[in-house]
Amino acid sequence: MFHPLLLNAEVQDFIRNYTGSTAALAFKGSPFPDIPVQELMQQIDGRRRIEKKLPLWFDTPNVVYPPKLNLEQTSSETTAIHKASLVSNESLADLTGGFGIDSYYFAERVEKVHHFEIDKELSDLAKHNFQVLKKENIECFSTDGIAAVSKTRYQTIYADPSRRHDSKGKVFFLKDCEPNIPEALPTLLQHCETLLLKTSPMLDINVGIEELKSVSEIHIVAVNNDVKEVLWIVKENPAEKIKIDTINFKKTAAQRFAFVLGEESQATYSLPQQYLYEPNAAILKSGGFTHVSKALGVEKLHANTHLYTSDELMDFPGRRFLIEARIPYQKSAIKKALAFSKANVSTRNFPESVKAIRKKWKIKDGGSNYLFFITTLDNKKEMLICSKV
Repeated sequence: MFHPLLLNAEVQDFIRNYTGSTAALAFKGSPFPDIPVQELMQQIDGRRRIEKKLPLWFDTPNVVYPPKLNLEQTSSETTAIHKASLVSNESLADLTGGFGIDSYYFAERVEKVHHFEIDKELSDLAKHNFQVLKKENIECFSTDGIAAVSKTRYQTIYADPSRRHDSKGKVFFLKDCEPNIPEALPTLLQHCETLLLKTSPMLDINVGIEELKSVSEIHIVAVNNDVKEVLWIVKENPAEKIKIDTINFKKTAAQRFAFVLGEESQATYSLPQQYLYEPNAAILKSGGFTHVSKALGVEKLHANTHLYTSDELMDFPGRRFLIEARIPYQKSAIKKALAFSKANVSTRNFPESVKAIRKKWKIKDGGSNYLFFITTLDNKKEMLICSKV
C-alpha cells in the first residue's frame, strides 16, 4: 500500500509544485521525515510522465501514481475513451486492470465494472484513485482475473495481455503473453458474450487471427500517426467476415477508414498525377491497400508502392501532397533538381534507405520540401518533389 502521509495537503502541494530534478531531490533527501524520498520521487516522476497522456489524473488532487513501468504500459485517455466506445452494456470484467485507466472509461458506459489486478499494491492504488475520481461503479479485486471470471458471467470481458520478458527478440505471439489468452479462450468465451482484447501494434494481424480463431472485428488505433494499439473483438459465433476499422486521432479531428477483410477489392493503378497521398499509420498496419484505392477513388502507384495519386484533390485519411516535379532516378537529373539542401525524405518500394539517400545526395532533414523516392507502375525509379497540401 502507498504511504498514507502522501495524501497530506502539505505533501500533495510539494509533489504538485516541485520543479527541480528528482536526482537533486534524491541527493537532498525528503523534506518530510516520515516519508522516504523514493516515494516522493515516484509521485513527482509519475505525475510528470502522465501530464499529456492522462490529463484528468494529472489535474486531480490526491491521485497516487504507480512505478514507471505501470505508467508506460497503461492506455492513454484518448485510446481508453475510444476503447470504451466499443462497449455499452451492464457488466464488464477487466482481467488485467493495472493502473485502471481502461476500467475508468469502461465505467462511463457500463453499469458494473470488475477490476482484476493480481498485484495487491497496484489493486489498492487503483481502488484509491477510483474513489478520488468518484467512480463508484467499479469494484476492485486483487486476484487472478481468468480464475475469477470462470465463476460468473459478464457481457464483456476485456484483457490487455503483456508480453513476457523471456520472449524478447522472438516473433510476437499471443501465447507468449501473460495471461495466455489463446489457452484460456474456450473458458473466457463460455463466460461472456464478447471478448475484447488490446494488443501491441507489434502483433501481426494474420498471426492474431490465427491464434484467436473467432475474431469478428479488428480496430487499429493511432494517435498523431503513431499506432498505439490493436483491438480485437472475439465472439463464440463470429461474423463470417472480419471487419477492420482504422482510426488516427489528430489534434483537430480523427481520420477513419474501414473495410471487410477478404472482400473482393481491386485497385486501379497510375503513374504519378497532380496529387500524392500517403496513408496514415493505422491504414498501413491494416494492409487494406487495394480497399483504399477502390473506396476513395485514388490510384495506386504500384502494387508494392503504398502511395496513391489523382488529378483532383481528394479527402484522404493520411497526408496529401502537391507533386511539383517528377525526376528520373539518374545522377545528372537528381543533382540538377536538388536546388535545396534540406528536405523531408521518404522511400516506398525503393532499393535504397532514407539514410543512404541522405548521405549520397547530401540532404539535411527538414524544410518545406518533401521527397518521395519510389518505384512507379512501369517499374522505373523516380524522385517526386512535393509540397504539403
